Amino acid sequence: MIDFTINKEVLERNIQEARKNRILLPTISQLKDPQTVPQEIQEQLKSVGMQEFSPLNLFRITWKNEPKESGGTYGVPNIIELPKELTGVKARIFCLVGKWFPTGCHKVGAAYGCMVPKLVTGQFDVVNQKSVWPSTGNFCRGGAFNAKILSCESIAVMPDNMSRERFEWLSGIVSETLKISGGDSNVKAVFDCVNKLKRSRKDAVIFNQFDEMGNHLWHYHVTGTAAEEAYQNIRRPGDRFAGVCFATGSAGTIGCADYLKEMHPRIKVAAVESLQCPTMWSNGFGEHRIEGIGDRHVPWIHNIRNTDDIICIDDADPMRLLRLFNDPIGRKYLKEEAGVDPDFVDNLGIFGISGIANVLACIKMAKYYELTEHDIIGTVLTDTSVLYQSRIRELAEAGGEYSFCKAAVDHASGMLGLRTDYVRELTYPDRKQIHNLKYYTWVEQQGHSAAELNSLWYEPENTWDSVHKDISKLDELINEFNQAVIG
Repeated sequence: MIDFTINKEVLERNIQEARKNRILLPTISQLKDPQTVPQEIQEQLKSVGMQEFSPLNLFRITWKNEPKESGGTYGVPNIIELPKELTGVKARIFCLVGKWFPTGCHKVGAAYGCMVPKLVTGQFDVVNQKSVWPSTGNFCRGGAFNAKILSCESIAVMPDNMSRERFEWLSGIVSETLKISGGDSNVKAVFDCVNKLKRSRKDAVIFNQFDEMGNHLWHYHVTGTAAEEAYQNIRRPGDRFAGVCFATGSAGTIGCADYLKEMHPRIKVAAVESLQCPTMWSNGFGEHRIEGIGDRHVPWIHNIRNTDDIICIDDADPMRLLRLFNDPIGRKYLKEEAGVDPDFVDNLGIFGISGIANVLACIKMAKYYELTEHDIIGTVLTDTSVLYQSRIRELAEAGGEYSFCKAAVDHASGMLGLRTDYVRELTYPDRKQIHNLKYYTWVEQQGHSAAELNSLWYEPENTWDSVHKDISKLDELINEFNQAVIG
């Protein structure tokens, strides 16, 4: 669970450093409802760019930023609703849009959720220690962004097969980048690297998104309430919140489903993974191309009890759609032949690879459960195509000149023609079986106990429910920190 043990000496050093750099920390409640952010800070945000390394941008770690590159304050959750001409299903699908976060990705929120408890308790020393961010890309970027704002050094740990743009973004921001051989599925190697780092360097503090409950806490409150508000904003009489689908990297985002289950007990929650690495589906393994999904293990912070379905996506489909969405010929086809609204097509750059996979899972869910125009499904677009321009060029080089015919094939085979294979409804034994997979990573390898693992399953009121309530204690500590900074 979240450790609130106070180290007074380090905490005082963190406060002095924050005072020197004029840093105040947002509470989780403020990121959940940013209209409660002090008016003085909201006014100051009007002169700050979204991607600037300004302490004020900590207050933009929310789904409710105005969709502006500079000078925005707050509004409603940023979403996009997909036209049926694109999806081919009657069910309405909306996506929370990660573009309008600092770094252009919502993983900066997960990083903040992991970091802030250690910062306001003095368990992390911003002056004398380095923050370490094990990731398959975006969590690294979010952690590095927050660390730079807080004037502390950071170390990125990432597989070497991630997109070139991720490494370019990190260059010059982190103190060092440790590249691990392999792609997204090589999370075990990432863990081995950070464990070695922890043993060899006393100044290294690991922020492990896969088992830090601060990640789950942030998503439960911030993403969960944003998804609920988005649903309420678009629902019509007779509509129902039918389901949500989330690709599980750290399993942070799917934590918002705990909140949505409380609001809508009949909602279906699907965990999404690559068909090429079907860990939850069949205890499988392998390499895949859906960047941002960490595989070959079940994250500690994944509340499997609240997962209803496993949906596998063939990684060929998001890749062909990535090209369709970003090639000028592909966009022209969608406008002129598929009948998709031109304004929507012009905005397709907001889809990254994992976001496309999420959408495909929503389509599979809609078909499997025979959902109607009164059913609404939600998901997230973690990042945008900005981070995958090199992948788009690779697709063009491999596939040759694009045409309306190729675009039609990609749309039909990658999206419209999706079948309901590899959709699995979970029974109680199915859920328990997936939960038990955690043992091999987290108990045998990463230092958790079997008793802790059993508590996650048998004592939700003392584990998951307790973490959800930790917002009160964490916000109290953040407010005390800020008061000390102000003096």
